[in-house]
Amino acid sequence: MVKAVIFDLDNTLIDFMKIKKASIDAAVAAMISAGLNISKEEATKVLFELYDQYGIEYQEIFQKFLEKVQKRIDYRILSAGIVAYRKLQSGLLEPYPSVIPTLVRLKEKGLKLAILSDAPRLKAWIRLHEMRIADFFDVVVTFDDTNEYKPSPVPFSRVLKELGLSPSECLMIGDSQKRDIQGARQAGITTVFAKYGATKNIENSGADHEINGIEELLGLV
Repeated sequence: MVKAVIFDLDNTLIDFMKIKKASIDAAVAAMISAGLNISKEEATKVLFELYDQYGIEYQEIFQKFLEKVQKRIDYRILSAGIVAYRKLQSGLLEPYPSVIPTLVRLKEKGLKLAILSDAPRLKAWIRLHEMRIADFFDVVVTFDDTNEYKPSPVPFSRVLKELGLSPSECLMIGDSQKRDIQGARQAGITTVFAKYGATKNIENSGADHEINGIEELLGLV
């Protein structure tokens, strides 16, 4: 019997990559206006190459970017980019349309709800509060709580321990075939692949279930 649903955060509850791309566009435009001599297309390309290298949550991405393209950090340009990035990101931070009604129904069913995210602790909590969904969750486990990224078994063990439940009593829903689905299956948790949030075309996720919208989760519990 399912007693809890464990959610990945980015691209599962929120269209994170859409927001990331829009925020980067705003940051690049602001840095160019502040004096950065580079085309918007080239700047965007370099930034996402750096994200691939350092991770999508890397905190000093603009510093690395300026070191790469300018060989130094110009703080006039850096600050312009950071302000534009933060301002636009906070304005766009909304959950997918069906998230809140689905969370309400799950709580009405008496289920525990948890977050298991690779995001830093503060960023994860800020996103949850800005989306006005923090109070739905009984447990929130982030990278800072274990210093291990999914699919390591450590984060999954931590969330199960905090829920006080066995793997067979939980569902894990996420958009990453490797981090979320593979990691949860190795932990013995029933898996749900969020096809709607996947950034790559995955023909075989290996999940127990696949859904095209988060509201479909209600039919699985």
